[in-house]
Amino acid sequence: MSHIWHQQTLNLKARSRGFHLVTDEIVSQLERLDDIKIGLAHIHILHTSASLTVNENADPTVRDDFETHFTRTVPEDSSLYRHTLEGPDDMTSHIKASLLGSSLTLPIRNGRLALGTWQGIYLCEHRNHGGSRSVIVTLSGSG
Repeated sequence: MSHIWHQQTLNLKARSRGFHLVTDEIVSQLERLDDIKIGLAHIHILHTSASLTVNENADPTVRDDFETHFTRTVPEDSSLYRHTLEGPDDMTSHIKASLLGSSLTLPIRNGRLALGTWQGIYLCEHRNHGGSRSVIVTLSGSG
């Protein structure tokens, strides 16, 4: 068995604010995932106003409820923050991204991400108009 290390930067299409299922978009761009029988995928978003998480992949109301929760928890009230140069969603986006995190480490089994039946990767876009997002993915494992 050979050990494989592979790293690549992926670009995700621009999305509006919200929680977006991006599992297929990420997996479809990975060049060496099929070569790994057992290993890990580390996925890191290269932005400070968006985040990544794993959650429900079937019912879209879960993603809507996430957005409702985070909007209520961290309201866009410019009077609360000093870092608002880019608008009322500037500092609130950084706070939300820190709460959820910038990286995921997922198991790989037989050339696939070993996610549960109802699990998917979310891009959590916290800006009203965030633009395209980049993630760097590092794959490590045995072939």
